[in-house]
Amino acid sequence: MAGKLQQEIKQTKPIRLLEEETSLNLVRTADLLAQRLTDVLKPHSISSTQYNVLRILRGGGSDGVSCKDIGNRLVTRDPDITRLMDRLEKRGLLTRDRAKEDRRVVVHKLTPAGIELVNALDEPVESVHRAALGHMTKAKLHELVGLLEELREGL
Repeated sequence: MAGKLQQEIKQTKPIRLLEEETSLNLVRTADLLAQRLTDVLKPHSISSTQYNVLRILRGGGSDGVSCKDIGNRLVTRDPDITRLMDRLEKRGLLTRDRAKEDRRVVVHKLTPAGIELVNALDEPVESVHRAALGHMTKAKLHELVGLLEELREGL
């Protein structure tokens, strides 16, 4: 009997490896979750990576965050963080300054408009997560988090 993923993607041949089926299920699920988030962010003309940057900068507070630290903290990698920051700065959502201790380091901080936007998105984004995962028990969610963490450790 074909698995649910095979039916969803209309694949007639069985998936040969359980590990491959698992990987494909993860990718398919991540894509569906990402699309829901994209739908919430689209009216604000920001991507999920830009939203992630805004959240990182909000967490950095008045000290700001360097480009290198932003890159290390992103949930999904972005090979061109400088261009990403350029777009957010052009929209007036962040500022850049040289660090006092090391002039080679550029520190990024949210503007009032950036703070307003990221704060306004808190509730809609939380609603997306609740709608997508709210049907699962807390125990199952904790188990899933543990399994995903174990998977990443192996990578």
